[in-house]
Amino acid sequence: MRCTSCDHDDTKVIDSRAVENGAAIRRRRACIECGRRFTTFERLEEVPLMVIKSSGHRVPFERDNIVRGLRAAAKGRPVDEASFDEIAVGIEDSARLDGVDVTSESIGLAVLDRLRVVDEVAALRFASVYKDFTEASDFERELSLIKRDCAAEVRAQDVTGELI
Repeated sequence: MRCTSCDHDDTKVIDSRAVENGAAIRRRRACIECGRRFTTFERLEEVPLMVIKSSGHRVPFERDNIVRGLRAAAKGRPVDEASFDEIAVGIEDSARLDGVDVTSESIGLAVLDRLRVVDEVAALRFASVYKDFTEASDFERELSLIKRDCAAEVRAQDVTGELI
């Protein structure tokens, strides 16, 4: 690390400590040449997560887009703001584990799956836009999927005593 004062390229670390909940390391350094002390921060460089749209275009992942879609689907429903953020962060974390590219389809399905647990009506609203419903039968089909998934969760809960 170069000294900020004399530009000498040899410094020694005096103190290191974790900051930002462990996301960074703060280091106090001293220049070997002039003795000046300064602070540096070391952070993990995140590779940007990219979304591959159905058109084939790649765009940067934006968590706010998910939150906006959730708000629209849950408008007037008893869903708190923290749930939106929790769903969006969970989806982003899962997507990052899968790699640097994720499809918009997989994001939409993940939103739908997580929203079903929070509010079935909001999930149905989200599905109507995401899946581009054009007929009443589309709503009926999606509602039967929601009911089937809820029944499976109840059966799993009965067997294990916990919700999976």
